Amino acid sequence: MVSPDLDGLIATAQAWRDQDPDDETRDELDRLLARAGADDSDAVLDLADRFAGRLEFGTAGLRGALGSGSNRMNRVLVAQAAAGFAAFLLGRESTPSIVIGYDGRKNSDVFARDTAEIMAAAGVSATILPRALPTPVLAFAVRHLDVSAGVMVTASHNPAQDNGYKVYLGGVDAGSQIVSPVDGEIAAEIEKAAQSPVTRLARSDDYREAGDDLVMEYVRRTAAVAGTASTGRQPRVVYTAMHGVGWEVARRVFATAGFTEPIPVSEQSAPDAAFPTVAFPNPEEPGAMDLSFATADRVEADLVIANDPDADRLAVAIPVDGGWRRLSGNEVGSLLGWRAAERARRDDRDGTLAASIVSSPALREIARVHGLDYVDTLTGFKWVSRVGGLLYGYEEALGYLVDPDVVRDKDGISAAVDLLALATELHTAGSSLAEHLVAFDERFGAYASSQISIRVDDLATITALTDGLRQRPPATIGSHRVDRVDDFRDGFGAFPAGDILRYWLTDGSRVIVRPSGTEPKLKVYIDASSTEGDAVARRAAAEAAVADLDAGMRDLLA
Repeated sequence: MVSPDLDGLIATAQAWRDQDPDDETRDELDRLLARAGADDSDAVLDLADRFAGRLEFGTAGLRGALGSGSNRMNRVLVAQAAAGFAAFLLGRESTPSIVIGYDGRKNSDVFARDTAEIMAAAGVSATILPRALPTPVLAFAVRHLDVSAGVMVTASHNPAQDNGYKVYLGGVDAGSQIVSPVDGEIAAEIEKAAQSPVTRLARSDDYREAGDDLVMEYVRRTAAVAGTASTGRQPRVVYTAMHGVGWEVARRVFATAGFTEPIPVSEQSAPDAAFPTVAFPNPEEPGAMDLSFATADRVEADLVIANDPDADRLAVAIPVDGGWRRLSGNEVGSLLGWRAAERARRDDRDGTLAASIVSSPALREIARVHGLDYVDTLTGFKWVSRVGGLLYGYEEALGYLVDPDVVRDKDGISAAVDLLALATELHTAGSSLAEHLVAFDERFGAYASSQISIRVDDLATITALTDGLRQRPPATIGSHRVDRVDDFRDGFGAFPAGDILRYWLTDGSRVIVRPSGTEPKLKVYIDASSTEGDAVARRAAAEAAVADLDAGMRDLLA
């Protein structure tokens, strides 16, 4: 006998199946329904998970695993999102417009064209990018075309089975990603759209496809970041696109800037939605850059640079002791921040440097030394990009904004150009990035950082861990005494409420605990610094403090 609960679940799944325009996910649901109807308990649990609410639309838009059901990324969910977003835009403007981009992941192009068709039919003037392109090109297009909004279909550096839907606003938002309360307003319109089957949504092919002139303008503007640096003696560089869409545009930018073409990691140059050579297509993950290092060894490279699959992040590695070391996001962010500050002083420009609160305090010191303003923001470039008078911003998760006049989001390609310009200047002078890091420690102090990432299967585990820290606040972390704790649960200062704990230690070190905004992880960010002694002593002291705090936090969260 089928239970009433199962009856309701099957009815919900059947109604979803009947409106699904995608053969693959419709067949997937048919198989699950047949198994569930035959009392297959695994199928019932799978079905229940797929319809356990809706994939939540937030400031990061949508992101989740591909598959059938309201709790997955699929054509029904995207059609509902497009219809809801169209209604939101039409409620704000009489003649709204939108540009839509997509990466090389499975169904990205399908989701993009579904969005264009629904937007066009709803009365939103829609433009779609001509092919799979990096996220920064879409972010650029929102500003360059002066449209009301943008959508980028991408899951960035998430696992291969995921996809996502990232939303930007033009006009007064200047091409930045959405922030609250706009996300809630869009989500409410999506909920309304979801009350009717997507088969009833009007569609139209009356949308425009952008030409390559738009891509070329992005290339020209981004190449200009290099200035005249390419006239120097250039290092030998290896580049990987991590199976994403970065290589086509990045190589055009490098060539336009005058750089010798980097040596590509051939196995990872072309877009491949399966990401066959990496477990996770994220340069931060262990092993993700192993092919890059092997290529660099073979060609005797001086430098390795990597973009993540949608090319909005940049990773950098340098040779050390017969091997390779990937620089942390804080190291690269600090070097590019130093460069931005020097550029501002050279050009007699005032302005602001900004970083997310979990990024290294080093950028604040750079701003102080150069007489510039500094702002801490919440995590995410939706916040960094909105800082007034922004000259440069970054976050430790390999995201950098070196040219805010062109793009209002992190951009792994323009950051690569700026990094190559710095590396070329150093190479010409007989120096290197490794030596430049030592010079940084001498000038600003040594800043060290580490990160703990705890992946969970159940998001309730994250809440349990942070609640435990609140209920039993530590007096010490490792051998460091806690001076004070900032709890963001009900808001803190100018920051809104969030599940964030920030510990300040008596020596000025800092530990921040927060959930990831894009993955099922609890993240811990540890930072310490030293200005005592020479550069070597400073570095040793800062790293020793971080190691002690890291071990202490692992014990607390065990």
